[in-house]
Amino acid sequence: MGRVESGILKPGIVIELAPGGERGEVKTVESHHERFEQATPGMSVGFNVKGLSLKQIRRGMVAGDSKNDPPVEVESFIAQVFIP
Repeated sequence: MGRVESGILKPGIVIELAPGGERGEVKTVESHHERFEQATPGMSVGFNVKGLSLKQIRRGMVAGDSKNDPPVEVESFIAQVFIP
């Protein structure tokens, strides 16, 4: 379960998880027990992945397209936070 922040998630895409670098193929994309052909930014979805076990996935991991700018682990980053 997670939120699509950017790009499109659809069945057939090979995803890569960071940190760790594990890979798997997205089989289905669902939201509230309804299947979707694709998920767009802003959608909260669950997706079934072939080639990964639940033991390989931990809270806070990021999934991305392994062929198009996959996610990578970084030492540090700078964030700018606005509190209204």
